[in-house]
Order: sequence, then C-alpha cells, then structure tokens
Amino acid sequence: MTKRHHCLPFARKPLAAGSVALAALIACVPPAHAQDAPQGGVAAILDEVVVTARKREESSQDVPMAISALGSDQIEALKIRDLTNLSVRLPNVALDDVGTAPGTANFSIRGLGINSSIPGIDPTVGVVIDGVYVGLNNGLVFDTFDLQSVEVLRGPQGTLFGRNVTGGAVLLNTKKPGDTFEFSARAAIDQGPDGGPSKYLMASVGGPVNDWLAARLTAYYNDDDGFLENRFDGKDVGKIEQKMIRPVVVITPAEQIELTLRYEHSENEGDGVIGQSHTNGSGVPGFPVNFDRDEFDVSIDEPGFQDAETDAFTAQLDWDVAFGDGTVTNIFGWREYAADGVGDIDSQPRWMFHAPSWLEYEQTSNELRYNGRFRDQLNVTAGLFLFESEIDYHERRELLGVATGGVRPGATFDGGGELDTESWAVFTSIDYDLDERWTLNAGVRYSEEDKDTKVASLSKNINRPCNIVEDGNCPYDFEDEDSWDSLSPKLGVTYDLSDDALLYAQWSQGTRSGGYNMRNTSFNPADLPGPFDQETVDSVEIGYKSTFGRGKLNAAVFYNTIDDMQREINLPGPIGVIQLVRNTAEATIKGIEIDGTFALTDNLVAIASIGVTDAGYDKVLYDLNGDGVIGGADKDLDLPRAAELTWTVGLNHDLPLGEWGTMSSRVSYAFRDESAYTDNNLGILNEQERVDAGVDFHSAGGHWVFSLYGRNLLNEVLHGNDTQLPATISGVPLGGTFAPMSKGRRVGLEVTYNL
Repeated sequence: MTKRHHCLPFARKPLAAGSVALAALIACVPPAHAQDAPQGGVAAILDEVVVTARKREESSQDVPMAISALGSDQIEALKIRDLTNLSVRLPNVALDDVGTAPGTANFSIRGLGINSSIPGIDPTVGVVIDGVYVGLNNGLVFDTFDLQSVEVLRGPQGTLFGRNVTGGAVLLNTKKPGDTFEFSARAAIDQGPDGGPSKYLMASVGGPVNDWLAARLTAYYNDDDGFLENRFDGKDVGKIEQKMIRPVVVITPAEQIELTLRYEHSENEGDGVIGQSHTNGSGVPGFPVNFDRDEFDVSIDEPGFQDAETDAFTAQLDWDVAFGDGTVTNIFGWREYAADGVGDIDSQPRWMFHAPSWLEYEQTSNELRYNGRFRDQLNVTAGLFLFESEIDYHERRELLGVATGGVRPGATFDGGGELDTESWAVFTSIDYDLDERWTLNAGVRYSEEDKDTKVASLSKNINRPCNIVEDGNCPYDFEDEDSWDSLSPKLGVTYDLSDDALLYAQWSQGTRSGGYNMRNTSFNPADLPGPFDQETVDSVEIGYKSTFGRGKLNAAVFYNTIDDMQREINLPGPIGVIQLVRNTAEATIKGIEIDGTFALTDNLVAIASIGVTDAGYDKVLYDLNGDGVIGGADKDLDLPRAAELTWTVGLNHDLPLGEWGTMSSRVSYAFRDESAYTDNNLGILNEQERVDAGVDFHSAGGHWVFSLYGRNLLNEVLHGNDTQLPATISGVPLGGTFAPMSKGRRVGLEVTYNL
C-alpha cells in the first residue's frame, strides 16, 4: 500500500471517538503544487485511464478486450452527469433509460439488450458500482457526481463478473480520498426550449486525517423544474428533485492493509413518466390526441409522481500478501431501494390507463478474491462470490376513469409478486506469458442460482384492490421455484507487437439468468409467469490496440451466437399491454468497432469512433409477429435494440491565454441508427443525431473553471421505449403509443471551484 501524506502538525490533534469530522479535513493545508496540475480539455482527453476490467488496476490500453473508459478529468471535461449522456457516443453501445419507471436502465451493447421495466428481469448489461454487482435495473440512471472512472466493457464478461453480462458491463468507480487535501464545489444551471431550468449544486471535500485515516464527503443536489410543457394544462412536466450524499472512509492500520468504507444515500422525488402518443406501428393514431414522433409534444391529464430512495454500503478490504506478491480483496455490498409512483400510460388528456406501482428491493453480496503474479510469467485471479436479493413488487392498472368523469377508475387490476434469489460462484482467470510477446489468457466461472417466486396475476384481481408491498394481502395464483447452473469459460491469446501495440483474439461464453415474470397481465391460462430458461452467448473477438506519440487507435471485430434468446414480448391487450417473457430464438450478431484519439496539434485533439452491427435470426422458436405461424416472416424481423450503425467525431481545443489561463472548447457529433424496440418491429426507436458542444475557461491559478455547454443541440427526440397501445379498451378508442420522452436541447452555465 502507498502510505498517505498527512496534515501538518497543527491539524493532527487528538480526535474524540467517532468524530472524523469535516473540520479535521479543512485544517489540512493544500499543497503548493496543486496549481501546477494540467489545465484544459486536451490534457484530460489524452490522459491515460486506469481501469479494473480484469479486477486489477492497469491501463485501459493494456487490457486485451474492447473497452470505452473515461477518467474523472474526462467526465468533467465532457460534462457527463449521468450514463445517458454517453448513450449515443460509444460504438455499438446504447445506454438508455427505459422511461416506464424513471431512472430504469435499459442498456444494450452489441445488439444485446432488454426492453423491459419489469423488476426481476435480469439485464444483458450488468452495472457494477465500486466492485458490487447491482441486481436491479431500477434507480440506476439518475445523475451522478464525483466518479473516478466509467468503464464500458463490450462483449460477454461472465468469467470475472458472472451472470447477466452477456452484452457487457458498465463499471462505475467513485472517488476515494486522495493523498492530499482536496475541495471542489460546482454550481450549474441549464435550460431547454420548453419547461423550466434545472439547477445543480455539487461539492466534495476529502483528504488524510492522520497517518492511518482518510475521508471524503460528496454531496449532490439537483432541482429540475421540468423539461416539457404539458398541452393539457400548459404546466411544465418532468420535474424532479434529487439529493445524494456519499461519505467514504479509508483506514490503513498497516502498510499492507487498507479498508475502504463507502455509504451512499439518495432521494429522488418528482413527476411521473412523461409519455407521448403518436401513431403506432399498426397505423392506429392515438385518440383524442396524436403527435408527431419527431416533436416534443405531450398532453396528459395525470403528471403522476415518483418517490424513490436508495441506500448502499460497501466495505472493501485489500491486504497485500507475500504469496505471489499478491493482494487478497474482500468486497461486501448491501443495497436497498424503495420506490412508489403513478404513471399516465395512455399518454392522453383523459383517464384511460393510469398505473400506480410500489417496489421494495434489498440485496447483499460478498466477493473474496486473490490476485498475484508468480515467476514473472503467471498472473492469477481467483475468487468466490455470494449474492442474494429480495424483490417485492406491486402495480395497479386503473382503467377507464373517463367513464366516471375522472372521479375514480372504471376498473382496477392488481398484481405483482415476490422474487427471492440466491446465487454463488467460483472463478479463476490466468494470464501466462509464453515468451516476451505471447500471452495466454484463460478463465472459467461456475455459477449456481436459485429463484423462488410468488405471483399475483393482474388478470385475476379485477376490481379487488390489494397491495403486495404495503399490505401483503394479494392472493397468489402462481408459486414456483427453480435452479440454474452455468459454466462461463474464456480462452484467448495476446501478441505484443511492441511496447505500445498489441493484437488479441479470444473466445468467451456468458449466461443470462432464467427467471419469472412478475407482471402477468394475460388472460390466457397457458401464459404462465415462468419459468423461462437462461440465455447463452458465445462470443469470438479479435482486436488491436495501439498507443502512439499523438494518440491511440483501437479496433475489434466480433461474432456472437445466442441460444435460447430471452425476450419480453410486448403486445397490446385488453387491459393495456401484455408482456410475456419467453425464450424466442437463436441468433447471430456480428460487427466491427474502431475508435481513436488523435492529437492533430499540441492544442487540438480529434476523437472518432464507428460501430457496425449485423444482427439476424438463425432459428425462431416463437410467433414473434403474431400471425399465428412460426416461420420465415418471423425470421426476417430485425432484432430489437440492434442499431446497424453508430459513429462519433469530435474536436477538443485548448487556447492558452497567458496570465489569464486557458480556454478549452469542444464539439462532437454522434449518430445512431433507428432500431426496433418491440420484437414484432411495430415499435421503433428514432434515429439519433446528437451534437454536443462547450467552452470552458480555466483560470491561471487552476482554481476556477467557468463553462458554457450545450447537449443535444439539434433537439433530437429520443423515446425511452415505444410501447404499442390497443386500438380500444372495452370499446373506448385509445390507439397510439406510450413513448416516454427524454430531454431535448439543453444549454447551461457552470462554475467550478477547486482548492
């Protein structure tokens, strides 16, 4: 372990037990060299990013896999506030919010993604926060601050990260206290063409308290007055208030032992989802309003609400040992999430389909692993992983309030369920240097998972209100348990062309968990909530990475085959929408990715990337288009969430202003093809053209940064999903879609102070 610098003697007074206080940190004197740090966006873009993709710290350019990584300086330079800011700028990557329940991740990488907000439906892209896998998609896309890095790993990552990472993984690493005192404060405001402003306040403070203790405190606040005008009443909708606090404590009782304790509490309150109704894929317009899917128009009578709270605790122990000059790491994680809200699913100015929901989630996990190197040739990582979670979910469909004059729903349907998961795994990964240039990469993970569920079908609780979460009084009509096991192997080879370039080839396999559907809305007795089987992905990837004096260039080609593809079949139904989870097909997805960073001059850097995906069905096991026949018409459909082309170009420039400081400017253009949203291809996601730009003035002392920034300057419409609504509900016209809106153009000002 690196021994931390500490405060000057006057700050090292005895502390009462438990009083690790902010005052003790502020007493530290900032080092004289703090003002000599690199300034400007060019320095940030060219910075080397340290990643943990192989569960050890190393340069992203040394890792033989496709990675898009951003360090803290790059995150700040690009003004990235949440993962959706990266949604359209990474090759073959879509980091979207599904929109049905605000803040719900609906990520897709290399054409592998989900189209679901049902709790308990496992992702294809896993999210790992500070080494802890998060087993719930809800509550992941809200704004973040004070991150050390974001790593997007493309392709199956099952050997080291387990199940539910068949498409890839997103690793978020929060900042720890540094070796010297640090303080940063930031205020920002931005505004779109409609709605009100969004205001931000953020601050972090941290550093060493004494020789063995360091601490950091991060706080974040956002007050968004709404980003759209509701044509129903002229009021702004999309309001949200977000609060987050994150204390981090690092204890170093001995030079070889470090204990990092993290706690995070966040609260999010605001309007419910804001949906648009436009002509659906069957050609049926919404009634009584129907809008252009390329415009920011909505009219809803129920703005709804959301109220979500998250608590998370992580304890990481790192112990350097003599055996293999290695490190033993134990990461314990606990996470609790609770949310309730109401959404206007009909997306109309009259009460046809409103949906209250309640969700409670808790998970605990523990990973014990070892990493070491033997005889300067063999690098070994091995470990044991334990995970368990509990989900309690309830939703109510309140239909046809229009029939009662809006006094109460004409009919209610209640349902949901409980889902308990227990999982364990053992894994090992090795890198063996055959000689100075060739390295063998191999690994394997064995996992077992048990799921136990109770489901109350909405179709069986008609006008009989109950609540699983609040009262526990819903009658369950389906109870079951099942188990799955899987083996996730990996075999590859790396060839070092030089100290700065490598070639690699690898084959790997990943598995997405089987499970149950807690949102059973079908009236067909044959449509049971499960179990559906696990999905398996075999991937072959060949790649090239190089770093040169003026930048870097990476490329990869991949070939994925998917067996027992697990999909949510999204269909219009008598109570709004039917969502069935089935193993639907076997498919092949292949493609190419190229990305590079190039210093054109000492002060001008260009970034560019391109991703091409070719996805198609090999064999169809389910009637995807609903024509009553499983055949060629189903096989000819496009795979959902598999955009054929993504590409980005951008420029970053620094202009030295002498004793005034540095002015950094940036502009980028990103493109993503239109893609199918539903398996029958009636629902689609719009083509995206995104232009972002900004100018930052860095003061000469390095303390102040004044910024003007713009996102989505072309004001492109992106829907979180494109759910198809029925032409009528009980004979009353509806049609159209439920298509939740994402923010359009935002222009903002930001001021940052760094001590």
